[in-house]
Amino acid sequence: MDWPVLVFGRAAWALLIERFAGYPQPLFDRISHPVVWIGKLIDWLDKKLNLQGVSAQEGRLRGAVAVVILLAAVFIPTYYLSRFLTHWPFGWLAEALLATTLIAQKSLKDHVVAVYDGLGRSLAEGRQKVSMIVGRDPAQLDEAGVSKAALESLAENASDGIVAPVLWYALLGLPGIAMYKAINTADSMIGHRNEKYQWFGWAAARLDDVVNLPASRLTGYLFAAAEPSRFKDIVKVMRRDAPRHQSPNAGWPEAAMAAALGLRFGGPRSYNGEMVDLPYMGDGRDSITRDDIQRGLRVLSRAMWLMYFGLLLVAFLVAAVEINP
Repeated sequence: MDWPVLVFGRAAWALLIERFAGYPQPLFDRISHPVVWIGKLIDWLDKKLNLQGVSAQEGRLRGAVAVVILLAAVFIPTYYLSRFLTHWPFGWLAEALLATTLIAQKSLKDHVVAVYDGLGRSLAEGRQKVSMIVGRDPAQLDEAGVSKAALESLAENASDGIVAPVLWYALLGLPGIAMYKAINTADSMIGHRNEKYQWFGWAAARLDDVVNLPASRLTGYLFAAAEPSRFKDIVKVMRRDAPRHQSPNAGWPEAAMAAALGLRFGGPRSYNGEMVDLPYMGDGRDSITRDDIQRGLRVLSRAMWLMYFGLLLVAFLVAAVEINP
């Protein structure tokens, strides 16, 4: 059977296995994590190629070269590893297990549950837990602010931490998911609009926008499908509000999650002492509570089940076409 069928099936199993197993802590303690390895390479490229005081054109060129080197360093070993595994009797399972290391479904859920549990004990602990998944200043957040931050992070990271890597794995196999994760990690490390990275990080940031475009829309539709009785209303709000977001991608899952929960995301918040006023997403209530975090986790769970069965369906449909052309 041709590889597209097998890869869509492998992507489904990778999503399912990672949902329950995650990345084992003993393995992290022993060999660290592939994203950490990628991060070390990005840090090395940053130190070697990111020279201050160069022109915008040279800075962008150096950043583009860094991205090309990064992608080559990720593509070559994963391509040959994937080819090697095709000769194993259970190579498909081994590859699916490798792919789980680049999916963050269980990790995302665990971090958001930690915020929920922390708020249950004290506001201070809720602030501390949410500071691990968001960049905004948590010190002045009340319960509604902490809960909103957790849900916005849940929605956005569902796209770039789960749906996007699984989608690129389904489309391009092990090299696809590895290259996506390299681009996404590069954006988080050097894709900043500050003096040090405004030119050097330009290529990483723009490429990250491109590779996240399909998954961000798909995530929004999965959230809407997780509430089938209100699917059309959620999609209407998502399509109206998502383009207002300063990010070309983050607004889609955030607006869909807000609409699915009957809440309103966005608004003013502080980053490193600087107030930022983001556009509102959704028409619901602002008085977000700790219980809404649990509701958001249920929406995520249903959406990921839909993706899992959708991947299996595509695999079976392609197989049927191949068997009966």
